[in-house]
Amino acid sequence: MKILAFDTALDACSAAVWSDGRVLASASVTAARGHAEILFPMLGKVLAEAGLGYGDIDRFAVTTGPGSFTGVRVGLAAARGLALGRNRPVVGITTLEALAATAADIRTDLPAGSRLAVAIDARRGELYGQIFEIGSDKCLTAMSPPEVIAHADVSGRLTGPMTIVGSGAGIVKEALGERPDAQFSEGLLRPEPAVIARLAAEREVAADQPPPSPLYLRAPDAKLPGGVVPDLAASRP
Repeated sequence: MKILAFDTALDACSAAVWSDGRVLASASVTAARGHAEILFPMLGKVLAEAGLGYGDIDRFAVTTGPGSFTGVRVGLAAARGLALGRNRPVVGITTLEALAATAADIRTDLPAGSRLAVAIDARRGELYGQIFEIGSDKCLTAMSPPEVIAHADVSGRLTGPMTIVGSGAGIVKEALGERPDAQFSEGLLRPEPAVIARLAAEREVAADQPPPSPLYLRAPDAKLPGGVVPDLAASRP
């Protein structure tokens, strides 16, 4: 199975071509904005490096958020357009799961049963967070739902031994203080697109499965004229 996976939900734009467990090509650039301009040239580049075209792809994979409101929409709209034009399925992977799976792959020192807390800086004194447990085969089990957590509530929500990853790891470290059962991977800020592809390959996809929806955990910062908050359901790609 050949999968084209990409992520535009956070402060980067990344893509990878994955085939039956092998990464054929990948690329990533740091980008707080401008994902729409960066994405398609990047997709063309990784496909060319892999010696493939869009028609050779069996499945598309994309992060669904949480993250930048605009970035999430860019990725989902691109994936949906590519899939519709070629009658291929799209698999959505949350940013939180993708980050946790990337951490589980990189942190080979974490044994089965270890807990990973993903913390993404959501600004405005909040984090996007979720806790996962690593299984014996590196599969993840969600131990909590995706949620928004105020900085002031972190110490009461993250209890017990765990490793914290994501752009909010430094915020969590400051909130928890000296806690010997907490480890921090502050440099792990974004998911690997190859990991997103692997997760997508493991998903069962029904023939009539609808395209993935964005995961918005709070209303966007942007507002319509007059201070009206956009209707998130109506604005889905």
